[in-house]
Amino acid sequence: MLTCKELVARSSDLLDEQLGWREKLALRRHLLLCRNCRRYLRQMRLTQATLRLLPESPSPDSERLADHLAELRRDSARR
Repeated sequence: MLTCKELVARSSDLLDEQLGWREKLALRRHLLLCRNCRRYLRQMRLTQATLRLLPESPSPDSERLADHLAELRRDSARR
């Protein structure tokens, strides 16, 4: 039986459909029994879907925002 730690280690391969049928079967069997791992995998799928929606290159606004946040952090560290 697969452990939770082993499932986490192979979860990216599962989501990317890079597992053989035996490994996939072992992961699915574990998921049937483990609510925490089902929740983890659901979060991984949501993260993957969210990342796909992001633009490939950062916009100029994001650079300005990052600079502004860094400046605020430096100011708060000085206080």
